[in-house]
Amino acid sequence: MISDSARPRRLRNLKWARDMFRETRVVTDNFVYPLFVVPGKKYKKEISSMPGCFHLSVDEAAVEAAKCRDLGISSLILFGLPSKKDPLGKEAYDPKGPVPEAVRLIKKSVPDLAVMTDVCLCEYTSHGHCGVIRKTRAGEMLVDNDCTLELLVKEALVHAEAGADLVAPSDMMDNRVGAIRKALDGKGFQDVGILSYAAKYSSAFYGPFREAAQSAPQFGDRKTYQMDPANYLEALREVELDVMQGADIVMVKPALAYLDILRAIKEKFQFPTAAYNVSGEYSMVKVAAQKGLINEKAMVLEILTSIKRAGADMIITYHAKEAAKWLKE
Repeated sequence: MISDSARPRRLRNLKWARDMFRETRVVTDNFVYPLFVVPGKKYKKEISSMPGCFHLSVDEAAVEAAKCRDLGISSLILFGLPSKKDPLGKEAYDPKGPVPEAVRLIKKSVPDLAVMTDVCLCEYTSHGHCGVIRKTRAGEMLVDNDCTLELLVKEALVHAEAGADLVAPSDMMDNRVGAIRKALDGKGFQDVGILSYAAKYSSAFYGPFREAAQSAPQFGDRKTYQMDPANYLEALREVELDVMQGADIVMVKPALAYLDILRAIKEKFQFPTAAYNVSGEYSMVKVAAQKGLINEKAMVLEILTSIKRAGADMIITYHAKEAAKWLKE
């Protein structure tokens, strides 16, 4: 038992000592900044549900990438919106789609940035689900896991051919990590990594993103393929399967309501681990700040510290640019 006299209260009174003995440090190298890429040129429009975030044409995305580099942010993840949606999400695996075009331009203009790409169909399908829809004999509309895998592999290969450093399957189809790893290796892309959305929950925190990506399901929901928020052990099983199938990084999404999951995964697997500080978490802070209810800087840095403390090596966050500036102050 430590006596009161041994507690380091004096050290807490000294700023240099508080800084020296800080146990968790958030740095810009921890951040991945998401960009929403759309067709066209010289297009930049703020997303109404996500203040400070924008829909960007490919050329504007390259400009934004350079700004991130100058702030010390070393990684981006790209989400694409098509010019036209269809039931199979064909623009997701079109080599001339907005994401592969943005990858090529960013890697050319800002070659030292790591570029990751979201691999999913929800932004591209007319029904808003993450895969191919089939009708069961009972008349129920469900995502066809195996048919979807074929399209996700096509999408991942298109992104790798464009120059992506990592592909990030976010669909939660069974065995997609193994299928993508096999395809990448077979085409000579052994150095392209996989950031797996390994524990992605069916969450209420995704609302603003679904406006940003125009990906809200047109019927039903995603509970048949995303995880039940009540489940803990399932997350460990999902992560283990993805690690076995060749994932290089595993991710928990969302972050704040699932810090216990993040900590459990990090402790059990001791594996590169990411967390997604998602749109709902971001927009709640932004709206509260606009109303003068909170100190935005203090809250954002506290949130990011909590995610890092729970075990995240990498944090995908829409706060990345502002946080990078604040960390320099």
